Formats: sequence, structure tokens, C-alpha cells
Amino acid sequence: MSLKCLKSILWGMCFFASFYSFTQDASTYLSLTVSDSLRENANAIVRYETIDVEVLSIEEIKVKTKRVTTVLNKYGDRHINAGQYYDDNTKIEEISAFVYDEFGNNIKKYKQRDFKDVSAVNEISIYTDDRIKYLEYTPLKYPYTLEYYSEVIFRNTAFFPKWQPIDGYYLSVEHSEFKIKNTSGIELKTKELNFEDYSIEKLDEYHYIASNIGGIKHESYAPLLSDIVPSLKVALVNFNMLGVPGVNNNWSDFGKWIYDGLISGTTDIPEETINEVKLLTDGVEDDIERAKLVYEYMQNKTRYISIQIGIGGWKPMMARDVDELGYSDCKGLTNYTKSLLEAVGVKSYYTLVYGGRTIKDIDKDFSVTQGNHAILCVPTPEENIFLECTSQSSPFGLIAGFTDDRDVLLVKPEGGEIVHTKIYDADDSMQKTEANVLLSEDGGFSAIVTIETTGYQYKLHEGLQNEALRDQELHYKEYWDNINDLTIDDIKLINDKEEIVYTEKVSLTSSNYASKSGSRLIFEPNMFTRSTNIPTRYKNRRLDFKIDRSFKDTDELVITIPEEYGIEAMTASKSIESKFGNYNFKVEKIDGNKIKYTRTYVLLKGDYNKEDYKEFRSFRKQIARLDKNKIVLIKQ
Repeated sequence: MSLKCLKSILWGMCFFASFYSFTQDASTYLSLTVSDSLRENANAIVRYETIDVEVLSIEEIKVKTKRVTTVLNKYGDRHINAGQYYDDNTKIEEISAFVYDEFGNNIKKYKQRDFKDVSAVNEISIYTDDRIKYLEYTPLKYPYTLEYYSEVIFRNTAFFPKWQPIDGYYLSVEHSEFKIKNTSGIELKTKELNFEDYSIEKLDEYHYIASNIGGIKHESYAPLLSDIVPSLKVALVNFNMLGVPGVNNNWSDFGKWIYDGLISGTTDIPEETINEVKLLTDGVEDDIERAKLVYEYMQNKTRYISIQIGIGGWKPMMARDVDELGYSDCKGLTNYTKSLLEAVGVKSYYTLVYGGRTIKDIDKDFSVTQGNHAILCVPTPEENIFLECTSQSSPFGLIAGFTDDRDVLLVKPEGGEIVHTKIYDADDSMQKTEANVLLSEDGGFSAIVTIETTGYQYKLHEGLQNEALRDQELHYKEYWDNINDLTIDDIKLINDKEEIVYTEKVSLTSSNYASKSGSRLIFEPNMFTRSTNIPTRYKNRRLDFKIDRSFKDTDELVITIPEEYGIEAMTASKSIESKFGNYNFKVEKIDGNKIKYTRTYVLLKGDYNKEDYKEFRSFRKQIARLDKNKIVLIKQ
């Protein structure tokens, strides 16, 4: 199992699981005793998990973990959660594991020395003091049951254990228990999510039990799992992050702590650099134009790496060091850009966000250490402009596809503020395809295709210019895999970062596209943007669904047919209107022997009820069918 895989498996349980003293029946270790209801939609079952968190002081939390998991097949191995991250401020006092066969017989024992102990460096972080102890167990037979136990002391109370008994799809829970013992006298605050739909018992203020929760089957377009399963968020009102104490009553408090404790004192840059950016922006009155020049200066001068050392996971490098070295992580580059803008009189705010293609909000109703990425906000009277400071090629203000449409935390001198990043609607995220096609009598064709993309669709295409020519050609052959015997003759790529438009001009030929049947040629006029993805069919959809982003595709193809051929049959036009978007195409004969094909396809973002899924699938299925509409030509 790769370290990357282990990180994804163990990340959620680093703080989540712990120990609570209990008595348990020997049947817990018997695979045969698992009920049929818990086996359904499950690759593994948490038989008994206990979580005991003790707040020792403002500087220390002790976590005990015991988790007994019955694994039914190879896909359930990832749910044993037998491992622990640690560093200089995390002490593993005890870690062990026991393996049982399906009859409850102990067949393997592991002590701390038997666990793998490796650096937690991954392909992103090139320098980190994180390490991980994990169990490497290869089962000889399924099912088996694994009991994992650990005692860990965390000397960083800014991160408090979160309870989420269902930590994956296809995992059922027989018993999961969570208890907090607070001997520190520090106030705790909590937030319960999605308890009402599950069997959750609250024994007292900080003692919960989840029992007999069936596995959840993954479904296409489902919301984030964390948004639909029960969880308990906890935070200390007074906390300490490796020597930096803070107060956290609300986001204003927490943001002020970040500014005063982590950002303040890190923004100085050399006088020489200040003079450079002042000279660069001399005579430019508009703040946004000055910001653009400074942003490009930063992009040309720096590159991104990841550094995770101690509090470095949250505190940015000194801006002066970034200036000298020419590299940093998202925090350092964001803070450095902020310092450069400050030098030319442009206000900006350090911003914390959950970055990723999947849209995830910082919880605006519960202040706690959140986010995995930093960006920069440049406020204007009209809108907040957000800058991605880790990219050397991203256009100014474009955040589509990674930090768009989500709640984020602005870190201001006076405190934190939750705001929402830019939403790219359908007209913001367009793909416009135009082509001139010359169809030959033998069924082949030659064409010049121009594709222009903006917004989210720009981000899907941008970067292709950095690929080798061979890889570019392979990209188009895969993109147009519906075209037989495709040859790419020429590629021109234009990245207009000022207008944020990505243009692709491709010349291509095919020797075998239209089908010949006697004196007839039969072909599909939608050569370049066929939609083939039909959402998975479910007999009984169980989860609501979500379309994360809107987009709009427009197509205009002028197809020149052979002189001696005429149109025998074609569908002139079709339209579909839906709550999920709309679609239409039109085919018309124009000058001489030319056919014009136009198409528009709009998909709209939104949260939808599971009852609407059948209609959504029908909408997409109709589009896939109409995109295969044919024209029949006959020789005159």
C-alpha cells in the first residue's frame, strides 16, 4: 500500500478515534455474528470503537483509541485505520494491534516495534517533520477482524478531535462511542451535524454513542460524505498552537488570532524589492492594474513548494525569506504577494480556504481550525478579487476549478470574516467550438477546428501548451475518440491571460468518418463535442445529488459536402428545456453544398432532491442520443 493511499486513509482518523473503557462481548471478534443489515452495502464493519479524549491543559490533549473492525473483502482493508501521524509535538505512548480469524481466534499480534515508521513526505511536501507509524498487514483470508489500540498526547490544542463514526462509504457501524473528559477548566464548544437521521444517543454533555448504522453506497453526484453523515465538531475557546495561545469564541476572534499570532511580523520585504515594484507601477493610478502588475512580478519571481515543519503548517514563511529564496508554499507565497501589494498601496487580505476541485466550505457557523490552502483577497467596491499565488501561469483573478464558489475566511487586522468566493455561472464558463469541415466522397474529411474556453472550462484546457507535441496530439485523439483514423496535422495554442480566453486551433483529417451504403453517405454532424456520459442508473436512489458547476457549450460547424451529393434525410432541429439546463441543435442547408450545424448545451449548478435524479438522468440521456443524430446524403 502506498504512502499516498495511507495518508488518505488515515488523515480523517488522526484525531478522530480514541479509547473509552468498556466491557465487550467476545462475539465482537467473530465475523459470523455480524447481522445481515450491517453486511449490506459494507466492505467492513466497525464492531466496537471507543473514543476517549482528555483535555489536560491549554497545551495538551490525550487521545486513546480502540477500534475493532471486521473486514469482509479487500476493499474493506482501508477501514482498519491502524496508524498514527506524529511529530516532535505528538507523542505516541502506546500503539498495538491484534488480528482475529472469522471464528474469533487470535492469529497475529503487533507491538509498537512491529509498526512501519516512515516519513510522511509526499509528492507535494518536499520537507516536513511529520512521520507516520502504520500497520502493514496482508490478510491470507477474508473475513478477518482487526483490533487497533493507541494512546497519543497532542501538544497542539488548536486541533481538537472530531467524531465522525461513518468515515467512508461501504462502511457500517455496530458501535462507536465518543467521550470527552475536560480537567483543564477551559470552556468547550460543540456542534452536532446530521444526528437526526441516525441512531445517535447522547448520554451526557460530551458522551455520545452511535449504533447499528448501515453502510452507505456511493452514488454519482452525491454531496460530500461529511455533509450527510453524523459528526461532532469540538473546539476549545482558549487554545494553544505550539506556543501561540489564542481565543476562539467566533470567527472574528479566530481570525484576529491568525493575524496577530501567525501573520504579524512576517511581512517585511527588502527595500530593493519595494523600490522595484514601486517603479513597476509608477504612473498606474488604478489599484487593480497595479495589483495585476505586482501579481505577474510575483509569478515570474517565485515557484511553489510545500513545507510542513511544526507550526509551519499554518504560519507563513517570512516574506523577506521568500523574496531571497524565490520559493515557498501557499501560505508563504500568499503572504509575500500581500507584502508586495502593500508596498504599492493596494489593500489585500490573507485568506484561508478548502482548496480542491470538489467544493467545500469553511463552516461559517462554527469557528475552529479549518482549511487546507491559502489565497489572497483584493477587495474592491464591486467585488472581492481572489488570487491564486501558487501558480506561475494562472491569470489574475481566475480561481475557477479550485477555490471558486465556497465560504472562506478573510484574515483582517480587526478579526476574521467569512465571505464567499466567485461563482462562475454558465456564461462565465463557456466552450465555443467552431469548425470548417470538408467532407469527401469516400467518407473522410479535413477540418480546421477552433475552440475557445473561459472560466472553469478555461482551467480544464489551460496548460496544454506546456505539453510535448506528441502528448498534445494524443490529447486530441482521446478527446475526439469518436473519429476513426484521426490524424492531427497542426496545433496552435493561444493563452490570452488578459482576457482569460484559451484558444485552440487544430487542423485534422480523417480517412474514415462517414459510413458508405451504396450511393449514400451517413454521418453525425456533431463531430467534435459529443456528450456520451450518461449518469448511473439507480433503481432506488438514496442520496440527494449535487451539480457543482454550471457551463455552456456552443458549437457552429459549416460542413461542405461533395458536389454530387444532396441531403436525403436529416432532423432539422430539437430542443430540451429542464430545471437542470437546456439543449438545442439545428441543422440547415446554406450556400450551395454547405450544411450548418449549431448546438447549445447549458448545465446548471444546484442542489437537487433524490426524487429529481431520474429526470436529470433522462435529460443527460436525451442529450447523448441527440448528439448522435445523423444526416443521410445521397448521390444525385
